[in-house]
Amino acid sequence: MEHTITYRLKKLLLLFSVSGLFLGLALYFTARGDQADIIWFVSVLPVLAVLVMDILRSFSRGEFGLDMVAALSMTAALGFGETLAAAVVSVMYTGGVFLESFAEGRARREMQDLLSRVPRTATLHRNGKLVEVPLAEIQPGDRLLISQGAIVPVDGVIETGMAFLDTSALTGESLPQRLSQGDPAMSGSTNSGAPFDLTATRLAAQSTYAGIVRLVEDAHKSKAPMVRLADRWSLAFLAVTVMIAFAAWWFTSDPIRAVAVLVVATPCPLILAVPVALVGGLSRAAHFGILIKGAGPLETMGRIHTLILDKTGTLTDGHPQIVSIESRDGRTQDDILRLAAGLDQASKHPVSQAIVAAANARGLVLALPADAQEIPGEGVVGRVEGHDVIVGGEAFVAQRINTNMEQASGSHPTHAAGSVLVAVAVDGAMAGRLIMADPLRQGAGGLLGRLRQEGIARIVLATGDRAEVAEKIAEGLGLDALRSGLTPDQKVLLVLSERKNGAVMMVGDGVNDAPALAAADVGVAMGARGAAASAEAADVVLLVDDIDRLGIGVEIARRSRGIALQSVVAGIGLSVLGMVAAGLGYLSPVEGALLQEVIDVAVIFNALRVLRITPQAALAMNPAAALPVLGGFGTRETP
Repeated sequence: MEHTITYRLKKLLLLFSVSGLFLGLALYFTARGDQADIIWFVSVLPVLAVLVMDILRSFSRGEFGLDMVAALSMTAALGFGETLAAAVVSVMYTGGVFLESFAEGRARREMQDLLSRVPRTATLHRNGKLVEVPLAEIQPGDRLLISQGAIVPVDGVIETGMAFLDTSALTGESLPQRLSQGDPAMSGSTNSGAPFDLTATRLAAQSTYAGIVRLVEDAHKSKAPMVRLADRWSLAFLAVTVMIAFAAWWFTSDPIRAVAVLVVATPCPLILAVPVALVGGLSRAAHFGILIKGAGPLETMGRIHTLILDKTGTLTDGHPQIVSIESRDGRTQDDILRLAAGLDQASKHPVSQAIVAAANARGLVLALPADAQEIPGEGVVGRVEGHDVIVGGEAFVAQRINTNMEQASGSHPTHAAGSVLVAVAVDGAMAGRLIMADPLRQGAGGLLGRLRQEGIARIVLATGDRAEVAEKIAEGLGLDALRSGLTPDQKVLLVLSERKNGAVMMVGDGVNDAPALAAADVGVAMGARGAAASAEAADVVLLVDDIDRLGIGVEIARRSRGIALQSVVAGIGLSVLGMVAAGLGYLSPVEGALLQEVIDVAVIFNALRVLRITPQAALAMNPAAALPVLGGFGTRETP
């Protein structure tokens, strides 16, 4: 609400100052100059009043910005009767701050209820019936029903049967965990298997998921505020302005010369050109499916020193895939996969669905299974194409075909760390094994190389997964460091420790990444399939499930920031020359204001070059990728 009020106020001030300027000009050119002065004076006063209040609030926070220069020039112009010059400065200032606010507001409107993943109610066993109750009513010892696909609302223990929980959003483990009766289950996990009962061990407010949400809030509060690019130039620019204005007044005893200097010094190149360039960068990034929540994150993204990457769903695909097929008894790989996938059509388990997807990708024709029966947590049995088929864990399949584990495994090598083995038996004999893993995303190594070319000096892999799994994934990537087995608060500490070297960007997709995303200078969420909490906590959301978009976003941010700096340097240089000319008496305040307008137009046109940026990362990835993915005109600039 606070942002909405601020946005509306800035819009109202802009409309008021523009209306006052043109109404005054209309009166001036109809020979009613006195009335024009009154209109210009009145149109500037609200802007100046709001500006002074903002300056006082900034001083109370120990901040100092360019607003001081704009307030000084408007006050001096009004004080010495140069109302037209003050009105022009007012329009330029309100236009710049409105543009910044517009960019932030548009980014916020793109985000819709990103924390919808948080469960609000739970299904409770009460007096022999199932009732839906708010989470706040759940007490330790209550028995809950967790249906298939539901999110575990509170920490508890498995009460009945077997449970398959997808904990990837919490721990980074890409494959579901199999839990038995009495095993603990974390809130925030997703039930990937059959319904089961859970006995609550904690209140919802004390559970794992609630703790992660609190970590996100704490990280946001402790995060250093982003400083506007323009404000970094403000102190030096103010010193030069005051020195030239004072010198002009001191040596000529003409206060109007000082007013002219202040009007020319109004930092419109900074107030206008920087927002134009950064808003253009936001728009250009959106064309490629990269939602950046404001000009501040875009500018910071352009000067990142350290990149911290999550593993599951970020550096890897986040879903189990078949990486190899081991066959026995002369059966081909396609035979084993076709029969296994045919039977697994009867199961909704993530591993079964991955097997079916792999068979479809190979173009195999799958027969419908008959007499299919799924044993939760173990496997599936049934008939496919007239054969008795069993698909599941090695121990389960070996038991079903009355053989021991050594005979079932045969002489096949041990599977790699982090992979899952699925055994397949046909007509009572072991037919082969499917080796499944969460593989590295295609092109991940090339992406890291391009990011280093963009100036990122340090790349760290941070994951909640086991060390052996993380080390296997990291092979050949040229990472500077690897941290495994991290909890959400440990990821936050890693971000804070890396910040001593420079600005830090964290990329993740799970709930466990959300606190670190909030704590980083720039948090980037894989928003296409990632958790809502991570997208809410992040400053940047990749709307396309493609990690290569990260390289495109960094390149757009760096080039947008570079163009903004070009505009700043050129604009300030021209303004300083104009101040010198005004101090020497060659420019009146109105002429100075008009000269400043010419400078403004020049630097704004330069800033608009951002809209023609075509990232080399997009062209290197695929020429077609340079086309916008979210609509737009598709204008481009090829360097």
